Amino acid sequence: MNFKKNTLMIGAILAIVSLVVGSFLLYGNNFSNEQAFADYGRSMSDEELRSFFEPLGPVPEPEDNPITEEKVELGLMLFVDPRLSKEDQLSCLTCHSPQLGYADNLTFSVGFDHTVLTRNTPSIINTGYYETFFWDGRADSLEEQSLGPIQDPNEMNLDLDTMIEKVRAVEGYRPYFDAAFGGEISIDTVAKALATFQRTINIDNTAFDRFLDGEDQALDEQEKFGMELFITQDCIECHSGPNFTDQEFHNAGVNSGDPGLAEISGDEEDLGKFRTPGLRGIIYTAPYMHDGSEVTLHDVVNFYDRGGNGEPNTSELIRPLHLSIQEKEALVAFLRAISGTPPEIEIPSLPQ
Repeated sequence: MNFKKNTLMIGAILAIVSLVVGSFLLYGNNFSNEQAFADYGRSMSDEELRSFFEPLGPVPEPEDNPITEEKVELGLMLFVDPRLSKEDQLSCLTCHSPQLGYADNLTFSVGFDHTVLTRNTPSIINTGYYETFFWDGRADSLEEQSLGPIQDPNEMNLDLDTMIEKVRAVEGYRPYFDAAFGGEISIDTVAKALATFQRTINIDNTAFDRFLDGEDQALDEQEKFGMELFITQDCIECHSGPNFTDQEFHNAGVNSGDPGLAEISGDEEDLGKFRTPGLRGIIYTAPYMHDGSEVTLHDVVNFYDRGGNGEPNTSELIRPLHLSIQEKEALVAFLRAISGTPPEIEIPSLPQ
């Protein structure tokens, strides 16, 4: 009798264990993510989270350079053409590869004759939404920015007059300039074509955007918890707006010795200040910071968690956060959710 009872008891225990294990195997991911982070007690509702953000909207178009298919087609050709550099060594594509988030995944880019540059390559994703360009803001338009690397002696190293002579010498370019600019082949039209192409390299349909549009399930609980932390830990102070940048310049506490904005403004108060980068596509563009000093997104979160690296002119916005491991993971999860997928391009055959 006791033997039978013991057998039944053992059988019941095994059944319960089997049920628990089976449930974990079936729902383990949801439990580990959603339940664990729900235990933190997210304080904001979905609607409250949405209230801190706004939709991206269409990319702005300059009145003197509206987007057309003909300009985009020409701009892509010029973007991938190494003849826009001295000795045909480099193209814009060299440092802005679609497979690498339209950056190059190097700590410092490599320019003309293998010159190692002093800053990390910014991605061109969503640059059409920016108001100033380059890390130090030295260009006021995407058209101006497009010509910068071409004439920089450490990058493509080709003066603009020589560049336009080379383009004019390519007979195969003439029909494309005819279609895009009525036949005008000039420094100005090259800049406009390059800028127009870059205005099409956008990420605007992420899980975050779908959540913003009212799709509650587009983000899981971990990502929503990270979104709340992004707000409450003041990440949103600098990474604000639909493109996750305030378009301003800040010293984030990176000890690189780079003067940043001060080199342009001549103001000591601007030492070490750099333009806030947008965050869309961020998972594709490692390493991070203007000097490429943070290798992963986890490294970036740890950098801000400790309040930077003690650079003397660090912004008052940068402070130790004292986040838990789970909170750090949630922030990284949210950054992934706003990253989306970069647009693909088909590399064209170059005109001859």
